[in-house]
Amino acid sequence: MARPMGPKFKECRRLGLNVHGHPKAMDRYKQGMARDDRKLSKYGEQLLEKQRLKAYYGVMEKQMTRYVRRAFKSREIPGNFLVRALETRLDNLVYRAGFASTLRQARQMVVHGHVAVNGQKRDIPSLPVSVGEVITLKTDAKLFLDNFDTTSGTVPYLERSDSERSAVLTRLPDRHEIPVTINDALIVEFYSKQH
Repeated sequence: MARPMGPKFKECRRLGLNVHGHPKAMDRYKQGMARDDRKLSKYGEQLLEKQRLKAYYGVMEKQMTRYVRRAFKSREIPGNFLVRALETRLDNLVYRAGFASTLRQARQMVVHGHVAVNGQKRDIPSLPVSVGEVITLKTDAKLFLDNFDTTSGTVPYLERSDSERSAVLTRLPDRHEIPVTINDALIVEFYSKQH
């Protein structure tokens, strides 16, 4: 599957938000500020929020549209469902657990077979992880071990086991716990015009 591979810092500055989490990505621009001072239209604001969410999770438009369709069919608030579905992807949980220092590195780890779910090797980054499933590091590569050992905290819906180098999704995350600075309502409005 295709994935966005452009320059990260340039994308952060264009979106006006540090979507890649690198400490120097926004050095020349203030967090939350658009690239220039032009007033965006309502459509422009919706488009910008959608692009920010796609960049946070590294998904392409076709994939994003599939997630949105599922969100509209769910019985939950579409914005909450959408962000939760993206947050519980395997590559993202590998990143949140501290196995990788970036989401791109986490995706590469999964594709190269360095991660197992419930003891079985998985190589699909977009694989949805269910509550109770155990994600385990299946490599002795120093880089990944160092990532895991130097990361102490994690999100409240993941429980890490340092001795087994694993993490368990203990429950589905609440929207306010997901560390993504996005206005979900604008994204839902953007896609609702197309459905």
